[in-house]
Amino acid sequence: MAKSAIPLGRTGIGYDVHQFSPTRKLILGGVRVPSKAGLLGHSDADVLSHAICDALLGAAALGDIGTHFPDTEKKYKNRSSLLLLQSVRMLLRKAGYTIVNVDSMLILQAPKVSPFVPAMRRKIASALGIHTSQVSVKATTNEFIGFIGRGEGCAALATAVIIQPPKRK
Repeated sequence: MAKSAIPLGRTGIGYDVHQFSPTRKLILGGVRVPSKAGLLGHSDADVLSHAICDALLGAAALGDIGTHFPDTEKKYKNRSSLLLLQSVRMLLRKAGYTIVNVDSMLILQAPKVSPFVPAMRRKIASALGIHTSQVSVKATTNEFIGFIGRGEGCAALATAVIIQPPKRK
């Protein structure tokens, strides 16, 4: 059977969730969003960036965010998750992958984040070394249902498509 010259496409999914804390700033997609509370976590607790990291790592079968950036490591304490995205980009590049696109969804009752989405897309694209048109960020509420609906936390989902050129003989 002849080898195809078509790049091998792979997909991954990511999910992250953090509870709100009145002592933290709210960082989503690398953007400071005005809010009474931020997200509790070891790094900056940027659920959006974390979900994207996991989607990309999963697509490449390179483990997950906890494997590469464990919350037991002091060097990740309060660190910008955009730096984690940059590290994931380098891991993918080293493994021979190219990012095709990222699609993501923030799930939170408040604050409204739509005015900040363009800046989030720019920051994420920059960290990943791709064009803004390759990054989608959407947001929805949880319709006042569950811990998210009660304003206790925030979650994010992401999917990613990557390609790897076919191996040459």
